[in-house]
Amino acid sequence: QVDLVESGGGSVEEGGSLRLSCTASEDTYSRTCMGWFRQVPGKEREAVAQINKGGGTSYTDSVQGRFTISKDNAKNTLYLQMNSLKPEDTAMYFCAADGWDSRCARNEYAYWGQGTQVTVSS
Repeated sequence: QVDLVESGGGSVEEGGSLRLSCTASEDTYSRTCMGWFRQVPGKEREAVAQINKGGGTSYTDSVQGRFTISKDNAKNTLYLQMNSLKPEDTAMYFCAADGWDSRCARNEYAYWGQGTQVTVSS
């Protein structure tokens, strides 16, 4: 069992920045692929960004060039740097982890955090 805890959410104005963090309960980051997802009430959860075991990253089109996913294995922490935020980025953001890149590629993550709210006002 891996416990993930997100932090860093909050309220910002359009064009602002936030950095989300996700800390694991054990030393897992070097052995897992990780992802950030977001969800708005009444809508399906959306994959935002992913980083595989080798450090390769991918992003959904709507955040490409504005968001950056990274991880610090020594600190067991995953980050999502979010710049040029837009009102449509408002959502609950979740981090997720899994031991298999193939599962992550299918958005099939075994472990999930509880989420952190991001609100962007216009």
